[in-house]
Amino acid sequence: MARKKEFDKDKAVGAAIDVFREHGSEGTSTEMLVRAMKIGRQSLYDTFGDKWALYRLAVERYAFEETEAHVTMLRSQRRAVDGIAAMIERVVERADCACLGVNSICEFGQSRPELNALHHAADNRLRKAAVECIKQAQTENDVEKSLSAEAVASFLITSIAGIRIAARGGSPRSELESLGELAIRAIR
Repeated sequence: MARKKEFDKDKAVGAAIDVFREHGSEGTSTEMLVRAMKIGRQSLYDTFGDKWALYRLAVERYAFEETEAHVTMLRSQRRAVDGIAAMIERVVERADCACLGVNSICEFGQSRPELNALHHAADNRLRKAAVECIKQAQTENDVEKSLSAEAVASFLITSIAGIRIAARGGSPRSELESLGELAIRAIR
């Protein structure tokens, strides 16, 4: 009789996300994963396939959760511009935790079609919500109306990546806060 899995798959994936965030796909060994996930090597293979399949699953889950958190912040305030600011502030607050999405793009670029599809889906979801919020902020006279909402969304998404890369590179908190403030000031 087959032995029942004795671990929580969601918690195990969460632990894998933490390892991949810090070390990337290439820098993460199977041993690092099984230690962090508190599972046996065979359980990793039986449940997730291999390290690459687990990495893709981790990126997919991380991208979904992070995108939803951004969208939630965009919609969290009465005034749209305050929602945009809340999203940027969240990024600054959490910048000490490496971003698996940005790290994945930096590690693989466009070389992995399966990752590209995950990144594009998350980007499209965030971009759509950001454009809606920006258009609302323009209606409320809080964002410059002459700017294309799509261009502003691209600028904000690029600013988020820049803040995260700066944090990963060791920029102090005060600098990250300044980058966030400048991003908001630039769209007004």
